[in-house]
Amino acid sequence: MLALLAASVALAVAIAAQDGPTPGSRFVCTALPPEAARVGCPLPAAPMQGGAPSPEEELRAAVLQLRETVVQQKETLGAQREAIHELTGKLARCEGLARSKAPGRTAAGKDATMGDLPRDPAHVVEQLSRSLQTLKDRLESLEHQLRGNMSNAVLPSDFREVLQRRLGELERQLLSKVAELQDEKSLLHNETSAHRLKTESTLNALLQRVAELERGQSTFKSPDAFKVSLPLRTNYLYGKIKKTLPELYAFTICLWLRSSASPGIGTPFSYAVPGQANEIVLIEWGNNPIELLINDKVTQLPLFVSDGKWHHICITWTTRDGLWEAFQDGEKLGTGENLAPWHPIKPGGVLILGQEQDTVGGRFDATQAFVGELSQFNIWDRVLRAHEIVNIANCSTNMPGNIIPWVDNNVEVFGGASKWPVETCEERLLDL
Repeated sequence: MLALLAASVALAVAIAAQDGPTPGSRFVCTALPPEAARVGCPLPAAPMQGGAPSPEEELRAAVLQLRETVVQQKETLGAQREAIHELTGKLARCEGLARSKAPGRTAAGKDATMGDLPRDPAHVVEQLSRSLQTLKDRLESLEHQLRGNMSNAVLPSDFREVLQRRLGELERQLLSKVAELQDEKSLLHNETSAHRLKTESTLNALLQRVAELERGQSTFKSPDAFKVSLPLRTNYLYGKIKKTLPELYAFTICLWLRSSASPGIGTPFSYAVPGQANEIVLIEWGNNPIELLINDKVTQLPLFVSDGKWHHICITWTTRDGLWEAFQDGEKLGTGENLAPWHPIKPGGVLILGQEQDTVGGRFDATQAFVGELSQFNIWDRVLRAHEIVNIANCSTNMPGNIIPWVDNNVEVFGGASKWPVETCEERLLDL
């Protein structure tokens, strides 16, 4: 048995000596790329022992296959790293566009993915949203591919975690930018709607004002350059102020008048409210002095205007202690108190020129009618200062009443009363 075993060993040694390399020779191992076999350079066939590969040959084949896999994964990772750099650059440009917020502005260095952005802000936001969604889809596709590759590849765990974390950060940034752009799009829409509504409101107000001016276009040189003429003492000639009074705790009433009627000039104006026909009345009746009535309380005024000349008169009153003042041609001629103290002037009444009212808006008495001409009838809701009244009387200033201004389209005439162009303020001064 031992002899047979020795013979077998000797035979194997002899065979190995015949097939083995010559003494002094060396093997040189050269790494061949996978494409070498496809271009006509096949790998040498591995010797077979008994028709099956040896463990060393299997190990060598596994090492070569693993090396090819590593090379492929390096190429894949390089391509993915370039894609990540590209997406990061596009994200930076998107951030620059979001910060600029300028309508019609396009990003510098835009590429085929971003495209030319429209000038409309809403379209800009919509285009950016679509571009960001496209980038997000590409990132998700790359992430899926990377996960599929990593399942078959042998990669360092640290590099895999860093790559996953980077992709997660990019995804969160993209989602955040998409949300911000959606908010900005909504804000731009709201601001545009508000601006449009404001513009339409302003235009409507202007159109309404133009229509009012066209309807109330005066035939005089200016809306206040007219006078009301009441030539006869009757109970049917009068003028009416279209506007009414609010509740007043003080007032100033100024007007220009000219009359030579006798006895007494009558009633230049009266204001009546439901329940009180003599809420405010200025009257000169018969041979009595001019009187001022407030809430049917009366005081006499030291005014003298029945000489047929133009005169400027002003009356002030305040509910506090019923204080009053009377001015003629800019000069204070009288003052007093206790005229309807603490009584507010009631709102919503009727203001009549040239007649005294016994009921609201009617029941005129011809003996109390004004005969003459009236102009520049203005009412303020405060007591004017003495210098303001002087400036109005001497034509230094034109100050319309803030409650009742003297304008053509605010005065109606009835019963034969008429409106005529009035002399200039300077001409009226010469008549004094």
